[in-house]
Amino acid sequence: MEHNIYRKDQISHEDYQKSADWLLSQTQHRPKIAIICGSGLGLLAEVLQFQDSFKYSEIPGFPHSTVQGHAGRLVFGELRGKTCVCMQGRFHMYEGYSLSKVTFPVRVFKLLGVETLIVTNAAGSLADSYHCGDIMIIKDHINIPGLAGLNPLNGPNDDKFGPRFPPMSGAYDKDLRKLAFDICKSLGMSKFVQEGVYCMVGGPNFESVAEAGLLHRLGADAVGMSTAPEVVVAQHCGVRVFGLSLITNKVVRRYGDSDTVDHQAVLEVSAMRAAALQELVAELVGRMDMNNNTAM
Repeated sequence: MEHNIYRKDQISHEDYQKSADWLLSQTQHRPKIAIICGSGLGLLAEVLQFQDSFKYSEIPGFPHSTVQGHAGRLVFGELRGKTCVCMQGRFHMYEGYSLSKVTFPVRVFKLLGVETLIVTNAAGSLADSYHCGDIMIIKDHINIPGLAGLNPLNGPNDDKFGPRFPPMSGAYDKDLRKLAFDICKSLGMSKFVQEGVYCMVGGPNFESVAEAGLLHRLGADAVGMSTAPEVVVAQHCGVRVFGLSLITNKVVRRYGDSDTVDHQAVLEVSAMRAAALQELVAELVGRMDMNNNTAM
């Protein structure tokens, strides 16, 4: 008897469509932009106008967020004249979810008509030049779970979403990154804005000194426990991506350093920089040209 090791976690196209159809029946909003809010960054959703919001527990097929700092709501509304859908809280491997569940909303967004995904996260800095409170525009990622075979695209490929072997070499849209830098300059944010490589690890523990040293030598500038699977799935289904990391702590890379990190400290730094991050995302959304799927 043949056994399919992926069958347990496999989600059918009909499952995604069921969630999308339910949402389309509950709101008049038809979003072209989706925003995923990381730890402590859920205030981005609060600035949407003409809101319709739904608890994850209300939406067919949606997992439930269990992490402090993640509200667990899907919020539809308008931001700078553009219709958006915003996730107040995301899902993580360390909560016990399969990666197909972690990335479930991204494919639902595609079926809603979303063309651009903005991902935000809280991350620890590995680069010596970074400081707590810096905003890092993500230019690339290192997906440690993916390299180890934990990939949301495992199992039979759904050709309705994308190809069997999608490229990741241009995962983070260069035009949106350039636009973001121009916006940061005009808003006077350049002094605390960086561009770098985000590394995803599985968590939930923070990194050991040896692990941090390894990730730094691999070329990572910041490290966190999310984002890469969502970006992989977005790329697979043809949704362009822009990513931001809020640097909330310095990762300990040397024995004897007295620095430590805890989740509460992450939330405190997120609250400190929330307004700047919110302003940057709002301005970016406002200046997107949705007709040509490019930046203005």
